[in-house]
Amino acid sequence: MIKPDAVSNGYTGAILDDIIKGGFKIVALKYIKLSEVTAGQFYAVHKERPFYGELVSFMSSGPIVAAILEKEHAVEDFRKLIGATDPAKADEGTIRQKYAKSIEANAIHGSDSDENAEIEGSFFFSAFERF
Repeated sequence: MIKPDAVSNGYTGAILDDIIKGGFKIVALKYIKLSEVTAGQFYAVHKERPFYGELVSFMSSGPIVAAILEKEHAVEDFRKLIGATDPAKADEGTIRQKYAKSIEANAIHGSDSDENAEIEGSFFFSAFERF
């Protein structure tokens, strides 16, 4: 998911280009704006954490681009492509190093497991929206 900060800063095309050049196939893509309720549902796993309210507010502050990507070892390779959560600690050339402002406004979300990738993909896309 390309987050509101990266979308509002005009980085959507560049980030999608980095993803494609990274060998990923885009099988679903959607440009939407989450409500606070929907963002809260997506991040419900973090509900008890102190940053939950700020995260929900941030993720509902503007449009996002949700996507499902395919590639062998997709989760592992995508985590390498996007870089560390803190862009100051992200490796040179990673998406977060190039496009993120801060830990909070870190440009992009990537699933941390195959199981979560399936759950998160199903949150945004029906079977009819995957190609």
